[in-house]
Formats: sequence, structure tokens, C-alpha cells
Amino acid sequence: MSPHVLILGGTTEARELAAVLAGRPGVRVTTSLAGRVARPGAIAGEVRVGGFGGAEGLADWLREEHVDALVDATHPFARAITANAARAAAVTGVPSLVLRRPGWRPGPRDRWHLVDSLAEAAESLPGLGRRVFLTTGRMELAAFAHLTDLHFVVRSVEPPEAPMPPHTEVILARGPFTVADESALLHDHRIDVLVTKDSGGAATAAKLTAARELSLPVVVVRRPPLPAGVTEVPDVAGALRRLELTSP
Repeated sequence: MSPHVLILGGTTEARELAAVLAGRPGVRVTTSLAGRVARPGAIAGEVRVGGFGGAEGLADWLREEHVDALVDATHPFARAITANAARAAAVTGVPSLVLRRPGWRPGPRDRWHLVDSLAEAAESLPGLGRRVFLTTGRMELAAFAHLTDLHFVVRSVEPPEAPMPPHTEVILARGPFTVADESALLHDHRIDVLVTKDSGGAATAAKLTAARELSLPVVVVRRPPLPAGVTEVPDVAGALRRLELTSP
């Protein structure tokens, strides 16, 4: 019987892992997407869209589809999905791991303000700047909606969801973006503070470099902790080693 790997995906790493596994003879790979992006792009192997119905629903799906390994390659801030995956794997006995790119680290010239939540990020803003480049995701603007005296620039692939701050300018664009792109945006919109989550990776790191070069403060929301007992790997190669699929 062909081994079946379920990837909880959406990230670049999830796509890369799916592409590698789909190219392996005798391996069945299914990538599950939450369905929050209307046009997610092509993904190798089988694709399912939508939730499972919590940890119990995911456990049922693992059993019904005879899944042999579960890889949680969701966004580092997808706390609920990661918790459900850990519980479902524990209940079913399906081997699992978390594929999560390393977080960013500040350099000596960075002006980072580390916080533990979006609420804490919002609380810190009035003392740091008046024009904010907010890059925490289109679905989580409610934490900043009460900041009526600040101007926000929000960039998103799709239009953001209300509620949001009353003075919000939306830029619809899809990355990756270069340092030159980000520097121009910060300059043209007269940004004086950047807010971001510690998503890690190179694809969205250019804004941090641009902020450093302009000596702008950056509010960085720390990642939530992983559930106890889960195995974490930093890249696709590490995931393949754990899955014992390193040879072509």
C-alpha cells in the first residue's frame, strides 16, 4: 500500500514539500488548505479545501483516509490548527511533525519592540509613531480598530475584513517584495512604524531590512508556543528525514 502523507498547508514550505513528495513513486500526498484565499495557486498532489471540524474531525479523516504521516506546515501563528493537529495525531497514533521556518532575529541596527499579542502591539503604537505599516494579516485588524488617531497602511492579497481602523489605506498586492519595493512604500506613505508578526523566512523579510535602513521602529509579535511534545523541523529537508523519505 502506498504511504499517504497529509500536509496541513498554505505556506511556501508546504508547497515545496508537496512537490517533492508528489514526485516520489508510490507516495500519496494530500495538502489541506483552510480556504481563506480564493486563488491559492497550483499545488502538487491531491488538494482538499476547508476545515475538518476540529481535532475530532481531523482524527476521523486520518483514519478514513489511512494517513500514515501528518505534517503541519501551516503559518507559525495558526495556533488553533496546530493544536488540533497535535491532538488528532496523539489520538490516532499517526506520526506527526511541525514544519516551521525559523523565526527572524534582530541585528544590532534594528529597533525592534517585541510583544506577545496583537493587543499588546496596538497598545505600543501611540508612543512609537502616527503612520503605521500594518502587516499582521487581513483578518486580524480588529485589534487596532480603536486607534482612531493613527493612519494605517495595510497590504493584502485580498481585501481585508472589518472591523478595521477608521483611517486605513489598503494596498492589494502579492509578494515577494524587494528591499527597494519596501523602501519605496515606507517613503511614499511616510511610514514611521512597522508592525509585523514573526513569520520568519526570506519571502517577507525585505520590509525588515527597509525599516532598518530607514531607522524605523518595528513592533514584532512573537510566535505562540507549540503544543507540548510535538516534533519541529525547520525546513523541507528536515521533514523528509523525519518521514524517512530522503532518497529520491
